[in-house]
Amino acid sequence: MRNDVLNLAAQRNMFLSPDALEIVLGNSEPLAFMNSVLSSLSANTLFIDKKHILDHISGTTLKKEMRPAAPKNKRQTDISVIPGTDITGESVCEGKVDDFSKYFVSRYNMIRDMLRRRMGAVLSIDRALGMNREIQIIGMVSETSVTKNGHRMLTLEDETGSCKAIILKDSPMINDIVVNDEVVGMTASPTRDGKLLVASNVIRPSVPSEPWCGSDSVSSVAFLSDVHVGSHTFLEGRWNKMMAWMKENAVRSDIDYLILPGDVVDGIGIFPGQQEELVIDDIYKQYGRLAELLKDVPDHIKIVLQPGNHDAVRPAEPQPALPKVFAEAFDSNVMLTANPVYLNIEGRTILTYHGRSIDDWVAGVQNKRLTYEDPVGVMKEMLERRHLAPMYGMKTALAWERKDYLVIDKRPDIFVTGHVHGAGTIDHRGIRLIAASTWQDQTEYQRMHNFNPHPGVMPVVHLGTGLTTMMRF
Repeated sequence: MRNDVLNLAAQRNMFLSPDALEIVLGNSEPLAFMNSVLSSLSANTLFIDKKHILDHISGTTLKKEMRPAAPKNKRQTDISVIPGTDITGESVCEGKVDDFSKYFVSRYNMIRDMLRRRMGAVLSIDRALGMNREIQIIGMVSETSVTKNGHRMLTLEDETGSCKAIILKDSPMINDIVVNDEVVGMTASPTRDGKLLVASNVIRPSVPSEPWCGSDSVSSVAFLSDVHVGSHTFLEGRWNKMMAWMKENAVRSDIDYLILPGDVVDGIGIFPGQQEELVIDDIYKQYGRLAELLKDVPDHIKIVLQPGNHDAVRPAEPQPALPKVFAEAFDSNVMLTANPVYLNIEGRTILTYHGRSIDDWVAGVQNKRLTYEDPVGVMKEMLERRHLAPMYGMKTALAWERKDYLVIDKRPDIFVTGHVHGAGTIDHRGIRLIAASTWQDQTEYQRMHNFNPHPGVMPVVHLGTGLTTMMRF
């Protein structure tokens, strides 16, 4: 257990003093306690000492004392899809060139408006190139490259044209991550011939930093991603252990909501040779089995189920909710939504996204600066750019809707993804970021690529205090 606690801190680049470690190990659930401590600390914290632990304990105790007692009949849930964020029944994509254009114009306009609120006055690209002073522009990155001298060259586009912008190799921005199709602001000076902009600052829309404000909610929300029912690597034993815990403890732990962020079944024909890894080779029976498993969830809990790339919906994102032919298998306490979607749960805004684009972030950013082992690090980059999947033409298929549903146009209180079978949580600018684990053991494909998943973890976030606990089964 000692090494587990130390490794948990090391994953966040934090280190425990001996006194702090002794207190953690004295807790009845050291790993869950350590997770809650880490979630409460600033990302800049390097050394965790005894005072950090004691401050956390006193703060948690105070929050519990301030929390109003739950009414004895408190089992009424308060959950809804935020209007305009669910593609189900709203798709207008026909695959026409005009759809393609409107899709990217929508993205550009939505993020441009966010940047304008940060930047103030900006010029269009066609006007900016003719100026003989420092200017500000907003553009979509269409191409990036590194010159033979080590400078970074960007091609930016807006509705008036395109331009080349250079970030000099001695600039503090030279190592910043830049991805194709993101929308950025830039402060720059045109060269004398008006053919190039020399960047002095790159501005991103970024989510504002706000502290988690406590509320009088007494409820918690739990997350179970990537269940993969139907696969021979589905960890039914761990699932049953978790469900037994839920039956015994969900009420006393105030768990009133359960979100499943995609890949709830293993699907059929998702990858070559998949049939060799299935114990249920009928998609209807896979969803039927999932429905049976979810019947064990205590009746008072409202379940949200959304699709992922293994589920029986279109692969292009945004993905609509499961069709009626599968929905009929589930009880009335199961709410089917799109991927991605924003939820309002007891006044908290939750952005839940399966996370397929993490593949593109890891592959598209050079020097292995983003990894599958750190999915919450990728989620931070999404929030920085206010987009879940900016890179077009990679593994994540994007549907050309007239509105880009993958723009992060609202600041969430909780942001959750799955897909990569990792488990983790951090507090980023007051937002609880959750990588929601998996209930599937290491697959043959993962073994070939030396990837070790972190299965059997159920993150739980208290909606009132924001306290996050990683329940391990």
